[in-house]
Amino acid sequence: MKRSILSLILLLVTSSFLFAQKKSELLAEISALKSELDSTKAQVTEAKKNEKIGLTRAASFEAQVKELQDANATLLKNLNSFAEVSNKNSENINKVMAKLEQKENQLKAITNTIASNDSTALVVLTNAKQTLGENAKIGVSNGSVIIASSLESLFESPSGAIVTAEATAWLEKISRILKASPKVSLTIAGLSMTGELDLAANQASAIGTILQKQFSIDANRMQTVGKDGNFKEGINLILHPDYGKFYEMVKEHMKTTN
Repeated sequence: MKRSILSLILLLVTSSFLFAQKKSELLAEISALKSELDSTKAQVTEAKKNEKIGLTRAASFEAQVKELQDANATLLKNLNSFAEVSNKNSENINKVMAKLEQKENQLKAITNTIASNDSTALVVLTNAKQTLGENAKIGVSNGSVIIASSLESLFESPSGAIVTAEATAWLEKISRILKASPKVSLTIAGLSMTGELDLAANQASAIGTILQKQFSIDANRMQTVGKDGNFKEGINLILHPDYGKFYEMVKEHMKTTN
């Protein structure tokens, strides 16, 4: 009986010791689990914090991307508008340049025509000096060659319109100059310092009649006028381009350059 009781007591002691040991181990495990749980909670809290920060940054980045996309779209639109304006400006500049080139060609045509007439005037001047001699009264004004002669050397009377024989011989030389330059026209100007313009016109007409009838100068190449000579009187033979043909020539040059 005593042995049984001792065995039972021994069993109880052993069980108590084992239970105490298990309890201690459980408490230690609980403590470890609690520490691990606390650590996990801290990590979760930190993760949530980082997640919030990440979401905020992502939202900020999305806003920046949206702003950049809008700015890029605006820039592209402005570039397209600039390209359109630039193209229009280029077209306008090209049109203006074409017009300027056209005007420049027209001016060149006119300049070339004037230069051609100036060259003709130089030829006429040289021919006139060679034909009439160095003592002849010959000048140049506005591209025209002017040959002057007094009334006394041309007419039997300064108040009349009868041409002398010496004057007829002189006019034959004038006709040679005109025939050598068939594109040149002649204006015969009778100059009066007394206001008798009718007499001056008749004297100019008498010169023209001799050139036409005796020396075969085409009447269409000549015109006669009576002019107020101020303090001068006499006859001026003005050899100049045919202004009608000159105008037509310029017009034709301008057409070809359009």
